[in-house]
Amino acid sequence: MNDLSQIRAFLTVAQLHSFVAAARQLSMTPPSVTRAVSALEESLGVQLLLRTTRHVSLTSAGAIYAARVGPLLADFEMAAEEVREQQGEAAGLLRINAPMSLGLQILPDVASGFRQEYPDTSISISLTDRLIDIVSDHVDLAIRISQAPREKSTIWRKICRVNRVLVASPGYLAAFGSIQKPEDLHAHACLAYDAGALSETWELSNAGRTHKVRAGKTVAGNNGELIARLAENSEGVALLPHFIVEPALADQRLEMVLPGWEPPPLWLNLYYPPYEKLPMRVKTFSDFFEDYVTRVRPL
Repeated sequence: MNDLSQIRAFLTVAQLHSFVAAARQLSMTPPSVTRAVSALEESLGVQLLLRTTRHVSLTSAGAIYAARVGPLLADFEMAAEEVREQQGEAAGLLRINAPMSLGLQILPDVASGFRQEYPDTSISISLTDRLIDIVSDHVDLAIRISQAPREKSTIWRKICRVNRVLVASPGYLAAFGSIQKPEDLHAHACLAYDAGALSETWELSNAGRTHKVRAGKTVAGNNGELIARLAENSEGVALLPHFIVEPALADQRLEMVLPGWEPPPLWLNLYYPPYEKLPMRVKTFSDFFEDYVTRVRPL
């Protein structure tokens, strides 16, 4: 039987149409993926992939082989995982997606601590602020800061509330005037933190009163750290999760604006593909992550 690593490399290249992308997903180098596929082709005596400078596609023989061995490899890996889970072990590759700011601040310590406790696991982390398609992007677990989820085809786990605050730099407020009520915001530069880097609407509430403000007329961005730095540079007022601006508030590079007015709550959520049962490595990491952000380093 051919080496399973060769088959896995071939199927990943076939799926992603790229040796480079396959290497990233498999945590390998592109040359090692190329060697694995070439060795498989040599052992079978057929060409499985057509390679050009821009694209990789299956030959007719490759399509037949992929259709037959793909389900077999999946069954093999599932069987191996079920055996490990019977022993209560967390093992195998865990693919995680997280927002950029949260990932940079939290995940290095979480991943290191988890690997120390569960050394038979390997972790692949991708960071993006956009809401991914967890199935087509081949992710085992996604971490998101969002309002109550509405997606019915995935599994969600609510972890904790994430507080947001309005902030501006002392220099900006000195130059453009203090903000005493939400109506004052209409005369100020309100920085939009939006997935499309376009605009957002702030809905602020206090004692039963609600006021809406359109942000993004001057500057918009799709990353919280970026917006926080722009606010520090006196570009305007920003509405951001407290954990992003906490260091700047402590150093007085930013200060809170309208502290009595709050936006709708956001939650730190974990969400998963539609598993019938969470794999042990996913469940174990989820528990480890929740303990970290609620007990070790609360957001």
